[in-house]
Amino acid sequence: MENSFEKNNMLKEFYIPTYIFMPESSVEQVSHIPCCPVIVFINTRSGGQLGHNLLITYRKLLNHAQVFDLLDETPDKVLHKLYNNVERLKRDGDTLASEIHRRLRLIVAGGDGTAGWLLGVVSDLKLVHPPPVATVPLGTGNNLPYSFGWGKRNPGTDRESVISFLKLVKEAREINIDSWHTVMRMKCPKRSPCDPIAPSDLPHSLHAFHRVPKTDPEDMEYSYTYRGGFWNYFSMGMDAQVSYAFHSQRKLHPEKFKNQLSNQKQYLKLACTQGWFCASLSHPMSRNIAHLAKVKIMKKSGKWETLEIPQRCQRLT
Repeated sequence: MENSFEKNNMLKEFYIPTYIFMPESSVEQVSHIPCCPVIVFINTRSGGQLGHNLLITYRKLLNHAQVFDLLDETPDKVLHKLYNNVERLKRDGDTLASEIHRRLRLIVAGGDGTAGWLLGVVSDLKLVHPPPVATVPLGTGNNLPYSFGWGKRNPGTDRESVISFLKLVKEAREINIDSWHTVMRMKCPKRSPCDPIAPSDLPHSLHAFHRVPKTDPEDMEYSYTYRGGFWNYFSMGMDAQVSYAFHSQRKLHPEKFKNQLSNQKQYLKLACTQGWFCASLSHPMSRNIAHLAKVKIMKKSGKWETLEIPQRCQRLT
């Protein structure tokens, strides 16, 4: 009984009242200011059924209003609404809103793509003090969570496991991460309307795009520019093709992607079909990176330098 009481008291340190998120809600009189207020974003498609189970547990432990299913609400809309409301409350002299703004931490549960999505949204907000982000390894590879000490294996979804993770978030120290900006310019096929890729089909890392001005002499042969960012790695060629095939298969047949082990098996199967472990005899030279793309990297001097790519290179990370 005493242990349960201590855990309930501990959970108050993460609690954010509903009125902080919703301007239409009445202001609550809260006597306790949480030391580690969190907002939780969960990709319920990740980890088979784990994402859904994790959502249920977090909503039982915290305020339902501070836990979001990414299939229902996107992080950009959630955070824009939150920060607009917090600024309004701060102007009205709300001490709790000021402290939540200062102490806020974000939790994102999903794969590397989901984590990158949230990092991109936070970056776009251009905040003076952006909130630190903790990543729950709920994907297949989980390279980003692993790099920052959150582990690689899918987590438990029970009450005790979630409370243990919240304690880690509370005690964690902030670490900076490099952010990269990418610009992708694509040629328009001949005799084609060259409509841009629909926003719904774009990866979250390429959340902004526009038409290249025809007046720019360097870009006369290109029709559209896609802009975005990445924080873990960016790849093109064979491994990117495998990742895209994996993503497409998971959307078509979610029943085949029930857990991390089965997902890894599916990924390995797709990798074998692309010749990851032995060069595919049917792979034409014309499909190699050097024949498909020109890659430039901007140095500290601000000048673009062309990256020399070997003719037989099939993937670039």
